[in-house]
Amino acid sequence: MEARLDHFGNALGAKVLKHIDSANKVLAASTLSHTTQELVKIRAGQINGCGFCTDMHTKDAAHAGETPQRLHLVATWREATVFTDAERAALELAEQGTRPADAGGVDDEVWANAAKHFDEDQLAALISLIAVINADNRINVIDRQPAGGHRPGQFG
Repeated sequence: MEARLDHFGNALGAKVLKHIDSANKVLAASTLSHTTQELVKIRAGQINGCGFCTDMHTKDAAHAGETPQRLHLVATWREATVFTDAERAALELAEQGTRPADAGGVDDEVWANAAKHFDEDQLAALISLIAVINADNRINVIDRQPAGGHRPGQFG
């Protein structure tokens, strides 16, 4: 499988990706835990059918020390006992934020649960992370970016 468009090789596409990457760097430097960030990215990639992002973020999380068991259970986090209450709140917010039309936006209960576990800066990071990973997912899905070849650290 080949990508429909080389986003990195296209001048306009590369500029957009540069800005998305800048946003990702701000989020990586936030107080929202790296583990939570990777779990949210993985779950959004699964929901959106983005093989490229799912491949990248599962490998990056494993490289950072995440266990195979937890990585295998992200898609079924509701039934899994291996996630903290804060991670579960972030995953639920990520699901509703990724599929806003399914539930009419984000439920007040889901928001209140996230607010119990994260401070205002972490909530801002979490909301922004959900938006940015969904943009990444959509670019890669539309481009049909192939999955499987990611190496941890290849994007800096």
